[in-house]
This record gives sequence, structure tokens and C-alpha cells, in this order.
Amino acid sequence: MAIHVLDRYYLGLTAIITVGYQLIFFAIAFTFKFDKVTDFAGGTNFIILAIVSLILGSRDPPFNTVTNIPPTRQLVVTIFLSVWAARLAGFLLFRILRSGHDSRFDDKRDKFLPFLGFWIFQMIWVWTVSLPVTVLNSSTVQSSALSGNLPKFGTANDIVGTIMFGIGFLCESIADVQRLRFRERLSDNDKLAFCKNGLFKWSRHPNYFGEILLQFGIFTIASSDTRYKNGNRPFFASVVYASVTGPVLLTLLLLFVSGLPLSERLAAKKRYEAGGAIWDEYRVYLKRTSILIPLPPSLYSRIPVFLKRTLLFEFPNYVFTPSPDSQPGQGGNQPADAPQQVASPPSRNNIDGNINRDAEHGDDPDAAPNDHRALPPHSASTISSAAK
Repeated sequence: MAIHVLDRYYLGLTAIITVGYQLIFFAIAFTFKFDKVTDFAGGTNFIILAIVSLILGSRDPPFNTVTNIPPTRQLVVTIFLSVWAARLAGFLLFRILRSGHDSRFDDKRDKFLPFLGFWIFQMIWVWTVSLPVTVLNSSTVQSSALSGNLPKFGTANDIVGTIMFGIGFLCESIADVQRLRFRERLSDNDKLAFCKNGLFKWSRHPNYFGEILLQFGIFTIASSDTRYKNGNRPFFASVVYASVTGPVLLTLLLLFVSGLPLSERLAAKKRYEAGGAIWDEYRVYLKRTSILIPLPPSLYSRIPVFLKRTLLFEFPNYVFTPSPDSQPGQGGNQPADAPQQVASPPSRNNIDGNINRDAEHGDDPDAAPNDHRALPPHSASTISSAAK
């Protein structure tokens, strides 16, 4: 019988590992005012949880000797999560080594509690997003798979989930490279320039889209273990389904807390206040470019506003609204609902509501970089940072 470590699904074990691992790096970062370990700690934590849960789930007492090769499905989700986390951690480490510091912590680096608050949030992010893999790798589920009661890898859910992960991983990775290359070409006079080529031509936040898609892909694969071969539902099926909390929380944070809400208005406000050609160009870009789901600009520009504001996630809370008496290029509070004619006051009849942009995605060089994660204070993401 497989060993149960603290609990049947390793929820307690992975929580302890996560808290301990993050506190070690928090102590280093706070003591030495060192920014370079933060995102690395987040990304590598995923790998540790995935590998530890996989190994423990295939061990038998009393000597904890590996007696079984983990089932294919468990190996696949462990590899997927580890590859994603390794790429994200490596990319963010490379970026911070080049920049030298992380502007997210400029007002918190010397304050114990606010700085610790960030790390606590990172603990929650890592532990929660890892849930589908943690539960699937637990001895409770693995033992049933090893006994031959669960379907072998290759179900419809496995295939769909693998495709989702592949598309999401490529989308996130390519977007990161395109944004990085764009930044490297910027001069000091191009502070308001924004990336609108490659994947950014089809989506204003392609790496957010990629991260959300790949996490739901991993959960989709995990959900294959919610039916026995005979069609009956195993007793642990509800726990596997409940692990969707991970990708759902990531999505909610990116959409409503610290991802899009913070970046969209800021980027639009800066360009509105600058006025001139940059605002005209930015306004057209926002009108023609989907906020999240990649779509051809020619198609997106023709979609009714009410569909953009609902099904396509262009929610009203992302819209920056300027003062009624303000004009582009004059500063002041201005909305993303910018008027179609820059010389006239804002008119809701002429507003598309798409004057938003992701400062964290690197399209706004002055904004905090997106690390793919919905983490305070800039919000990733690895969940970006991861970002992200």
C-alpha cells in the first residue's frame, strides 16, 4: 500500500514544503536587499512540488524504496508543469540579472511586513496553481492507476489537454521573446512605444492567454482520472475536480485583481496625456486588437462592443476614462474610452472602449515588467511571474 504523507492527497505536505522554501528565500532577499531570487524561488518551487509528489506517490513503506514506475499520465503532467516552471524561472532570472533590480519592491524592500506579504502571496500562488499535479500525483490516485482501474494515457481529455498545454506554452514563450527583443531595440526617446507585432498583433496580452490556457490544459489531463474503466466514479474524483481551483484562481487574479486592471488603464493614460501620433496609433491598436484571446485584427474590430465586454473579456473596469474637459496631450485623467476625434471631447457614441494596454507586458517600458503572475504589488506570470 502506498505511503500517505500527512494526508491522502499531499496537500499538507506540499503546503509545508512551499512555506519553508519561500521563507528561506524571503530571508535571503530581505537580509541582503536582493531582488534576484524572488521569481527564481517561485518558479523552482513548482518543480520541487511536482517531483516530490510524483516520487512519494509511487513509494511503498516501510523503506520508502521506489517500487513502481509512475503512470504515464502522472509523468506527463509532472513534466509539463516542470518544463513550464523551468522556462519561466530561467527567463525571469535572465531578465532580472540584466536589469539589476525589481521595481515592484522599491517601496517594500526595506519594510518587513509589506515585503513578507508579497512572499506569502507567492506561497499561495505556487501551492494553489500546483493543485492539479499534486492531487494527481498523490498515492491515493497513483495507486488506483497502477492497479489498472483507471484508463491509460490517451483519452480524449489527455489529447485535448496536451494540445492546450502545447499551444499555451508556445504562445507564452514566443510572446516573452518578442517582447524582450522589442525592448532591446527601444531608445530613450521611445518610452511610449508599444509592441504591436508578432503575437501582440493578435492579442494585447498573449502571455497571459498562454499561461491560462496551459494551466487549464494540465487540469484537463488530470481530469481523465475521474472515471474508472468500467465507467464508475472513483471516490477521489471530487478532489481531482476541486483542483481546478488552481487555474481558476490564476485566471481570476490576472483578470480582476493584479493583472489586466492595473496595466490597462496606466498604459492608456500615459499615451493619452502624451497625445499626438502615439495616442492616435495606440487608440487604433486597441480598437483592433483583442485584449486576451488572439484574434485577427480585421475580425476583432468588427465585433460589437457588448460582445467584447463580455465574451472576449474587454470588461469596463479596464477602461481608462479621461476628464470630460481634457484633451489628448494635455495630461489629466483620461479614459481608455477615448473619443474617435482627438480634438473633440469624449463621446460615448464614438467610444469603442478598447483603450487599454498591458504595461506589464513590456509594451510600456516605464511600467513594471509582467512576470506572468498575479502577484502584488505589480501583479504578475509566471502567476507570469510568473508571467507570471
